[in-house]
Amino acid sequence: MLSFSWLGLIGWFFLTLDPVQARLSARDPLGFMMTILGVFLPVALVWVAASAARTARTMREESERLQAAIDAMRLSYVEQQQMAGVSLKRDMEERIDTVARAQAVLGAEVAGLHAATPTEKVLEAPRRPQAPQQPTLALEARSEGDPLPPEDFIRAMNFPENERDTEGFRVLRRALEHHQTAQLITAAQDVLTLLSQESIYMDDLSPHRANASIWRGFAEGLRGEDIRDLAGVRDRSSLALTSARMKRDPVFRDAVHHFLRMFDRVFSAFCEDATDSEITRMTDTRTARAFMLCGAVAGIFE
Repeated sequence: MLSFSWLGLIGWFFLTLDPVQARLSARDPLGFMMTILGVFLPVALVWVAASAARTARTMREESERLQAAIDAMRLSYVEQQQMAGVSLKRDMEERIDTVARAQAVLGAEVAGLHAATPTEKVLEAPRRPQAPQQPTLALEARSEGDPLPPEDFIRAMNFPENERDTEGFRVLRRALEHHQTAQLITAAQDVLTLLSQESIYMDDLSPHRANASIWRGFAEGLRGEDIRDLAGVRDRSSLALTSARMKRDPVFRDAVHHFLRMFDRVFSAFCEDATDSEITRMTDTRTARAFMLCGAVAGIFE
């Protein structure tokens, strides 16, 4: 619109110009060029300004669309994080419930093994120890029977996998007929139950495996730097939680020390006739992992 207005104004100017002045302008090349520039330069400036305004408007619209896309992506990311947190919490709760049910079934099954002897004190469902020293199981009066094979001993130290592990319960029943093994199983179950209250489960640990010769040295009485490789649990979270529980909970601390003493005694007897392969399998059980964790916190490997 401005361009047409300007051209109309210029046309009117030249139409009303005196003919004598018009001829003089035509004979002067420099004046003619200046006239041309004077006519078309404003038109060019108008079009440049209009193009710049159009480009600025387009860039502003693109910027708004880009900002809207970024906001949508941020909102989607926040929603995904919230959904992931809720899903993780639900999975953890389901896992804890599953472990609690399995422990309850284990306690019930073991209690059923000794139902025929009312005076016996049997393993119960997950519970906290009530005294610094674990009560002695009434298994001294029971005949030890045949020696427990190493394979059964190792299986008993790992506990039944679940409520359907018939073979695991059979082995556990036989292990409970041996007094010292029964004491170690009771002490291990107490510690595992207390550790589960801190969401520490032996199946989640992947400890470093020490050589069987180092475990034999421990069974023969070596301590300190000579057996530092037995501190195979390197999970910082589990170590920190266990250490904090040891410091603030005297019942847990006493249960751990009792378990460590029982493991030392029973494992030393086991190593007398066990092969290196059997020792290696024994050290991969849940009981041995609990020993490595608790032993590291108690400082017996330092």
